Amino acid sequence: MSSPELAVAEAIRAKGHILLATHFNPDGDALGSLLGLADILEGMGKKVFRYLEEPVPSIYRFLPGCGQTQTEMDKVREFVARAGDDFLALCLDCGDTHRLGRHGAELIGFRPLMVIDHHRGNDGFGDCDWIEPHRSSTAEMVYDLVMALGVDISARAAECLFAAINTDTGSFRYESTSSHTFAVAGDLVRRGANPSQVGNDLYENYTLGRLRLMQEVLATLEMHERDRIAIIRVSQKMLERTFTTMEDTEYFINLPRAVSSVRVAVFLKEVAPLHISVSLRAKGKCDVSLIAARFGGGGHRNASGFRIKGQSMEEARDTLLRALRPEVQG
Repeated sequence: MSSPELAVAEAIRAKGHILLATHFNPDGDALGSLLGLADILEGMGKKVFRYLEEPVPSIYRFLPGCGQTQTEMDKVREFVARAGDDFLALCLDCGDTHRLGRHGAELIGFRPLMVIDHHRGNDGFGDCDWIEPHRSSTAEMVYDLVMALGVDISARAAECLFAAINTDTGSFRYESTSSHTFAVAGDLVRRGANPSQVGNDLYENYTLGRLRLMQEVLATLEMHERDRIAIIRVSQKMLERTFTTMEDTEYFINLPRAVSSVRVAVFLKEVAPLHISVSLRAKGKCDVSLIAARFGGGGHRNASGFRIKGQSMEEARDTLLRALRPEVQG
């Protein structure tokens, strides 16, 4: 058991008011870790504030406790003020302070602050930083933290943590998936997580608009470098035509990644004119977290992302191709 893990556990035991936060545009690991840990902490008698910059994306609203999240910074300040010295902040699954969003500078000012994360590029910004890049997910680390605390995991928390691990391992397919990951997932099932229901909620719960959007996005597919690089894109016009939002594009990038010859899949998302969000997924030896870091982003070996401003979709595509070509040679 690592010393940072023990330090976080000890800090939790000592404080009665705990603020939980994660990155903006939260994925399944960020949300599942936050909601699962919140449930566990409340089971210990702690008062917990679940902070998100924006409401929970619709695709994850099946997670127990998502209705208890709050987005107002005024309420965060009130919570911290009421807590006084009986306070602890925990930042989950957030690779750097910029990913905390527009209130990041204020959030990291709430001390003491503990960081729990598995992003390789995380240099630590808390009073205690527990960072293990080899881990499959932050949720796997949260599970180990709970074991260190010696407290129970409810069926609600088990579902949140299981969903988090499922999403961040690509349904247990990514290289970071270990025997410990399976052991944790198995114990969460024993404690009440339902793999069939979680899988249905995550991957078989589309709206008709989402399916039509998928059709339009797949029609943009481009293959490069002897079919080793696959690129898809989504524009604001596509969203308007299909009455969908950017939330509906979740997991689309896994489709071109599934092509046998593809080593890197790229998803270009037009957030606004000349503002492109880039998602990268890799197979094999290519580490896309290193590519993302060149552009101020980050993530994991198999899944990373960043944003490009001042370029059109075509310009962003060309920029990415120049960066990726050397990585898929040989």
